[in-house]
Amino acid sequence: MIGLDDIRAAAARIDGHVIRTPTMRSATISRATGADVVLKLENLQATGAFKERGAANRLAMLSHRERLAGVIAMSAGNHAQAVARHSQLLGITAVIVMPIGTPATKVTRTAGWGARVVLHGETLAEAASHALALAEAEGLVFIHPYDDPAVMAGQGTLALEFLEDAPELDCLVIPVGGGGLIAGCAVAARALKPGIEVIGVEVSAYAALAQRLAGHPVSVGGATIAEGIAVRDIGATPLEVIRAHVADVLVVPERAVEEAIALLIEGAKVVAEGAGAIGLAALLAFPERFAGRCVGLPICGGNIDARILANVLLRNLLRDGRLLRLVLEIPDRPGVLADIAGKIGAAGGNIIEVSHQRLFASPSVQSAQLEVMFEARDPAHGAAIVVALEADYTVRRA
Repeated sequence: MIGLDDIRAAAARIDGHVIRTPTMRSATISRATGADVVLKLENLQATGAFKERGAANRLAMLSHRERLAGVIAMSAGNHAQAVARHSQLLGITAVIVMPIGTPATKVTRTAGWGARVVLHGETLAEAASHALALAEAEGLVFIHPYDDPAVMAGQGTLALEFLEDAPELDCLVIPVGGGGLIAGCAVAARALKPGIEVIGVEVSAYAALAQRLAGHPVSVGGATIAEGIAVRDIGATPLEVIRAHVADVLVVPERAVEEAIALLIEGAKVVAEGAGAIGLAALLAFPERFAGRCVGLPICGGNIDARILANVLLRNLLRDGRLLRLVLEIPDRPGVLADIAGKIGAAGGNIIEVSHQRLFASPSVQSAQLEVMFEARDPAHGAAIVVALEADYTVRRA
């Protein structure tokens, strides 16, 4: 089991090679959650994620012979970019195996750091098996993303910095994939501040740690926006540390992760990927668990695909009632479209899209169906516009 000395040694080893990321309080996030929320912006690392810490420490510890041989890693993206970048800085050849469904932005950025990218398998487990086979065939050193004491120690430097900058924290909420980050942070945090509570968070489709701690067989799988923590099972080495130092693990639904991404952008002006926002998702899903507490949230990654981010923001606007999509049954006569647009505009709504169906959507040739999407300032404003339309038309939400 790693100790505080290992993490402090890692901090000295990676100093100057990894950014000491800023810590900031967010009044908006605090108001939204009922907790005193402090963010650590690991999304500002050169590769956009905390994984640089563990990769830099592990690679710095390679022997001369291992550096000449080259390294290989498997990852859904952030560990991949970290290994690729720090290998390039050290002049080491790197091969990265990534699942076929890895977001395009992560594949492109990994290749941009000079690594040879191999896309293989539908899951991280399949990518890992292929990476191990390539390591054997090509004589490469395998750099595990989480089940490695040196990687765990590197990740633990995040908690060292966090508590130096915000010693008042009484709780750390840490995303859990394979367990390397939470294990390293738990060791550091509990050594520096024994009374602090360290809580892990998983997404419902990949709740391996919660299942393991409950003594249940691990069953995971499915699509998730938090692909960075979509790991089949917890690493054996991190699990030992987690059992000793982690107080609890919470499982959050997919919707809470999407809401957290949107809240971070709107409330804190911070871009986070799904895995990076899941700590905040825990506060949104379990507000009573954190009410009134000083909570540290590492925003552990910001590598989200632009298309996915756009969809998340639009879906959140629809859920909030700030973007409304209505279907109206209207008489098929001149001036009706102008009347509806006028009502929405006069009430302060902003029309985004209109679709007018005359031939097949309505039961009568004397009527038509109109689909309209518009923006409102807030849910109450949107509801007021709907009431104004209902005075003259049959309206339903799409």
